[in-house]
Amino acid sequence: MKTNALIIFTRNPQLGKVKTRLAKTIGNEKALEIYKDLLLHTMNETQNLDCDKFVFYDENIETNDLWSVNFYEKKVQFGSHLGAKMQNAFQKLFDLGYQNCIIIGSDLFDLKSNHINEAFNKLESNDVIIGPAEDGGYYLLGLKKVIPSIFKNKNWGTSTVLPDTLKDLENYKIEFLETLNDIDTFEDLEKSNYYKFLKNS
Repeated sequence: MKTNALIIFTRNPQLGKVKTRLAKTIGNEKALEIYKDLLLHTMNETQNLDCDKFVFYDENIETNDLWSVNFYEKKVQFGSHLGAKMQNAFQKLFDLGYQNCIIIGSDLFDLKSNHINEAFNKLESNDVIIGPAEDGGYYLLGLKKVIPSIFKNKNWGTSTVLPDTLKDLENYKIEFLETLNDIDTFEDLEKSNYYKFLKNS
């Protein structure tokens, strides 16, 4: 029986289309370079996890990239906004028979494999698992079934996402992971462990 599935949302790494808020400070080339580093980090942390793994590209499936088909199945996101895209991805995997599904992004240098393992473990005895981000959103969401309200009426990419999501989950049993910093702006970058890594490499 299929049990655990990991959804990784990623952008096709194209100049001028990734980390656009960060690029305003450091330029498109550097922003793309950082995004590729973050993709590689995400792959390294997820490749050997004991679950089925699905990469959902924002535009089109890339065949010869770092996401090896030996470890990942490849899909394309669909929906009119981020919430709809996430809901559709969850629904697709629940329809395939998975019981516990977790979604992460691909731009979090502080995210480690143990966070995902912890989330799957906690999902066994809870309805929802959330990894809060310092900016007021979340970097991880784990579900046992689709809860449509959490994907609607959100100002995605703002500090209201997590508080508004929690309002929709008042009747559900929730557990949280530790709060982490995702990298969207130069200020985020300066606070991140990735910045220390850059300076020391």
